[in-house]
Amino acid sequence: VLLVMLQAVLGFDNLLYISLESKRAPAHKQAMVRRNGILIAIALRIILLFTMVQLISTLSEPFFHVNIPGFIEGSFNFATVVFLFGGGFIMYTAVKEISHLLTIHDPTQDIKGGGGKSATEVIALIVFMNLIFSFDSILSALAITDVFPILAIAIIFSGLAMLLLADTVSEFITKNRKYEVLGLFILLIVGVVLLGEGGHVAHLKLFGYAVEPMAKSTFYFSIAVLVIVDIIQSGYQRKLDVQRKQDAVKPP
Repeated sequence: VLLVMLQAVLGFDNLLYISLESKRAPAHKQAMVRRNGILIAIALRIILLFTMVQLISTLSEPFFHVNIPGFIEGSFNFATVVFLFGGGFIMYTAVKEISHLLTIHDPTQDIKGGGGKSATEVIALIVFMNLIFSFDSILSALAITDVFPILAIAIIFSGLAMLLLADTVSEFITKNRKYEVLGLFILLIVGVVLLGEGGHVAHLKLFGYAVEPMAKSTFYFSIAVLVIVDIIQSGYQRKLDVQRKQDAVKPP
């Protein structure tokens, strides 16, 4: 039960990514993309889990070092490379999509007709990013137990929960597009968290300063602040709209 709850909490950002990315597929295939992407990712997660259980000691050993005193220092193993690459890729994706939202001519075009990617491309991206998110959750789960059947059951249950919630989250974001921006900024923070985690595990130093990870409590506090600010701003905007309407009907 503890592992299922852990997987569910750590899978929130993954679910958000799936919901946002699936909208880049043709509109009539988006539900199928989410379903197939999650199912394939669950199977690959279990394979990844089995591999990591067998090779955890090998994967933890650094396979290259960088030592340029005063500029960059660190020891990199397989997990750190995945965290750093995944964090950078998520940040790039979030910034690119935020830029796209600001420059698009017709904001409803992507939602009505889907994005410019094929269903296969989107499924591949969802599976790929799911595996990157998996490292964080699997490493956290292995700190609780290394019994493979228990870990596999937790992954399956969390994957089924993700499967049930993916359409609901995607529909909510489609109907409330302002929250799409909020979701992208949350993904941006997720990228920072992964970069910090990878840098910390690699004992990375940049210009003589050690890279420190962001605590999970800080991460969720940041998300809570973003959500609260968005709610307050939406309420204030409604108040301003009502006030403008009242001012418009007042006699001169």
